[in-house]
Amino acid sequence: MTARGRGWPGAIRAAVGFLTRLPVPHREGDWDAFRSRPAAFPIVGLVSGSLAAMPLLAVDVLPASTVALGYLLAVYAVTGVHHLDGIADLGDALVVHGDQERRREVLKDTTTGVGAVLAVALTVAALALAGLGLADLPPLTAVGIAIGAEIGAKLGMAAMACFGTAEFEGMGRQFTEASTPGRFVVPTGVLAGVTVLVWPDPAAVAPWSALAGIGLPWYWANRSLGGINGDIFGAANEIGRIVGVHAGVIAWTLS
Repeated sequence: MTARGRGWPGAIRAAVGFLTRLPVPHREGDWDAFRSRPAAFPIVGLVSGSLAAMPLLAVDVLPASTVALGYLLAVYAVTGVHHLDGIADLGDALVVHGDQERRREVLKDTTTGVGAVLAVALTVAALALAGLGLADLPPLTAVGIAIGAEIGAKLGMAAMACFGTAEFEGMGRQFTEASTPGRFVVPTGVLAGVTVLVWPDPAAVAPWSALAGIGLPWYWANRSLGGINGDIFGAANEIGRIVGVHAGVIAWTLS
């Protein structure tokens, strides 16, 4: 059966398999269905974000530090650590001296440098601190912010697929060649509608902040690499989540 025949069920299966550690069956054509349906990104963000946010329901029962650790562990238990590989490669590429070609070589290099170690450490620390901030909020507010940040980060990946340019071979090009700007309209419209319904709840800030957060690695990649690739997708997911959660916590604090 072709990717067209697989349709949305196949796209969701492939998206869950690619973006999470959840066990899902894989069928021929699923990957192509996913590549041409970027709206599957935020749908999976809703699922993975809901599962990862479960420890936050215990904020009134357990110490804040324990809840924060639970959230951190849950995020990577559900989503895996392969996106952190993008952070590691981005970290090495950020600190290397040279032109675009040299930075691309570093992204492909399997050697772990000091830039990678620092970037991963900062990412994990930032998420842990975000979890600590969530642990000080009412349970449902904390859960809403965590879910919103995950959806926004995944919507950011969809934006990169629809509007990004991949000048070199790899996973990034597989998405950018199969997606079109028009396919970004529906998921963005749905998120905007939900935002209007829940505003001024701080959770409404999280997805849009996460979406904005992916612009940081995206801009750098366009400027320093000449386009995006799979590592930038992964790094954007991690950075977007962190920005979204912190923004949500700040919005609640200032409200």
